[in-house]
Amino acid sequence: MNDDTSETRCGFVALIGAPNAGKSTLTNALVGTKVSIVSHKVQTTRSLVRGIAIEGVSQIVLVDTPGIFAPKRRLEKAMVRSAWGGAGDADAVVLLIDARAGITEEVEAIVRGLAEVRRPRAVLLNKIDLVKRDSLLGLAADVAAKISVDRLFMVSALEGDGLAELRAWLAETVPPGPWLYPEDQISDAPMRMLAAEITREKLFHRLHEELPYRSTVETDSWKELKDGSVRIEQTIFVERESQRKIVLGKGGETIKAISTASRKELVDIVEAKVHLFLFVKVRENWADDPERYREMGLDFPGAD
Repeated sequence: MNDDTSETRCGFVALIGAPNAGKSTLTNALVGTKVSIVSHKVQTTRSLVRGIAIEGVSQIVLVDTPGIFAPKRRLEKAMVRSAWGGAGDADAVVLLIDARAGITEEVEAIVRGLAEVRRPRAVLLNKIDLVKRDSLLGLAADVAAKISVDRLFMVSALEGDGLAELRAWLAETVPPGPWLYPEDQISDAPMRMLAAEITREKLFHRLHEELPYRSTVETDSWKELKDGSVRIEQTIFVERESQRKIVLGKGGETIKAISTASRKELVDIVEAKVHLFLFVKVRENWADDPERYREMGLDFPGAD
């Protein structure tokens, strides 16, 4: 832990945007390793995942918020409330815009909300590797006409283009103060939660549109064994028996593939042999259970 407040800087930076703008990919790129799950399925990130990046004397705590959209269900409302809460509590806010999609209705709504946030603000046009330069310049002009920000960046979080300038700006923008985390810590999410998120990512990658995003994974037990390996038991919760059968697959083929992919990534993170055991259970209406929200780090919203 660095206690020399005369030299160091530290602060929280909220990454906000519409679903699939690339917030999780950006967080992982800035941290240098995976701390947030990435999926083509929208609304993958549910709670505030904090990744920790070091740039010179600055410790930058990145808050990867859920995508902001027009919520309908209780779970969706909790996710959006969490996202705006992260923006309100941060020292700086970065709005990510998918350069391919441009200024959508969702982005328009976020821009209106961001106008009320009184702290350093930046707009980041992401996925520039997929857009022609003329279109980018036009989009940048449109953004500038809608909201006043301190900086506008053009990056490809996936390819790493433009990230050096962003890191430098974040490093000088966070306030002076002691580092909040040890130098080698990459996230404040408990390892049990990160392990559950990794399995949930593999679930989405394997099943794509076959499974509603309202499925969840919980780490039931985490035991470090005498030989240095780790035994992890997790439960995948779905809402219907038909979904349970999809996750299991014919002869257990699908669940085995998910387990193999998750275990392989967990080995890299834990740096030890991993014994992963997955179970699939039906829990009807789990998205209306306050306990599940606490597991995900979300506040349980009341019914409208």
